[in-house]
Amino acid sequence: MRARVRILQTPISSSNRTSSYPMAFCNPPTLLPSSSSPTLQFHYTFNLRRPPPRFPAVKIIANSATKQTDDTDALPKPTKFVTFLGKGGSGKTFSAVFAAQHYAMAGLKTCLVIHSQDPTADYILNCKIGATPVTCNDNLSAVRLETTKMILEPLGKLKQADARLNLTQGVLEGVVGEELGVLPGMDTIFSALELEKLVGFLNNKSSKNNPKYNFDIIVYDGLSTEETIRMIGATGKSRLYLKYMRLLAEKTDFGRLAGPSLLRLVDESLNAGTVSSGYNGQLSGEIWDKLERALEKGSSFITKPELFGCYLVTNLNDPLSLNSALRYWGCAVQAGALVSGAFGIAHSSYDQGLLETAKITFSPLPFASFTPVSFTSPLNWGDMLHNGHFKDAQDLLSGSKSGSSDYTQSVTFDPVNKSVTLLMPGFDKSEIKLYQYRGGSELLIEAGDQRRVISLPSQIQGKVGGAKFIDRKLIITMRS
Repeated sequence: MRARVRILQTPISSSNRTSSYPMAFCNPPTLLPSSSSPTLQFHYTFNLRRPPPRFPAVKIIANSATKQTDDTDALPKPTKFVTFLGKGGSGKTFSAVFAAQHYAMAGLKTCLVIHSQDPTADYILNCKIGATPVTCNDNLSAVRLETTKMILEPLGKLKQADARLNLTQGVLEGVVGEELGVLPGMDTIFSALELEKLVGFLNNKSSKNNPKYNFDIIVYDGLSTEETIRMIGATGKSRLYLKYMRLLAEKTDFGRLAGPSLLRLVDESLNAGTVSSGYNGQLSGEIWDKLERALEKGSSFITKPELFGCYLVTNLNDPLSLNSALRYWGCAVQAGALVSGAFGIAHSSYDQGLLETAKITFSPLPFASFTPVSFTSPLNWGDMLHNGHFKDAQDLLSGSKSGSSDYTQSVTFDPVNKSVTLLMPGFDKSEIKLYQYRGGSELLIEAGDQRRVISLPSQIQGKVGGAKFIDRKLIITMRS
């Protein structure tokens, strides 16, 4: 069971849910030499269980203009993924197009990915965007994701895998056609699959070796900020489902009967015949382990600033837009993502005081503001990006504009004072629920429709002594 902890005087949810282990992921923690530790009220009960292992760091190849090689294999160059979070109408699409133009003019092969039927990006780019990548200008391509078309390729791979394995004796080929339509929830699933081919979150070398997907930068403008945040944290959350699916497959009669065949079908479908599945009569546990390793790589991707860029966007004329961006910052952190900075779009009538307020609100994130241009005629992006008007925004996208190093860490541990500090922007203490698991080795934080599990280092494991929410940070003290 979990220990329920009261943050200051705020009551904790009285729901009596069964013990579980949601696998959320956060940025690599930092050990601090010392910090102050507040004293707070608490109540708890424990059920000791063996804590899960810490996940090893994943080695990422440094970005470069040429492919890296070693003695055994030619490794594809890594692709950086950039996206924007903000309230509808705040300027996310313009920011995405702006970023794509910036990277392209910097000499990086860039692809702007739009997952919406909104033609705004077409107008801003003065380029018709379709379901296949179209070249807009030097180094810049654009593509519009359409779920009805994206369904067909995985379906084809599934049929090919079934034909090789003869799992359904050809029934699947005969009864499932291309007439299948889109159901709720499919958009995010299939966009994630398409982005995996473009970016390689799971380090799928076979896809990255295809020139069609060989880009330096992918700039993504998604359906909505909420869906983008869920997609960002998908690999981390999927590890929990994989864990329980494996238990079901190994501990039940049905799972032991059907599990190996289904695993072979999934493995063959994912490989699509391009590489050996590696099954070859081996134990199904090896396929489970391979899926776990792939998800582990994906969950580490969103904590690497050289591979992942996530920016907040706010309209400086709209206080609601600013509050929404602040909230999305907290939700992204809860999903395990590294937020790289914030953009303020300042219209002609904005107040200088609003700009200062925004800088303070998003501190210590790097912040840049710019005034949007008029769309009364086709935009000359070359002149726009070379006249110095957008220099701060370009510096932020290039990473040359930095803020406090504290913003890169969502979790810090202080072994001396036995405390844990969690960055929780956009939330107040009444929205945060804190629980303790497995004899004091894990903490569960619920906030913003997200769950995050923190595995504590051995130096500070124990019972929760108190928790305090101050200056957008949750400070938890432990006692032996």
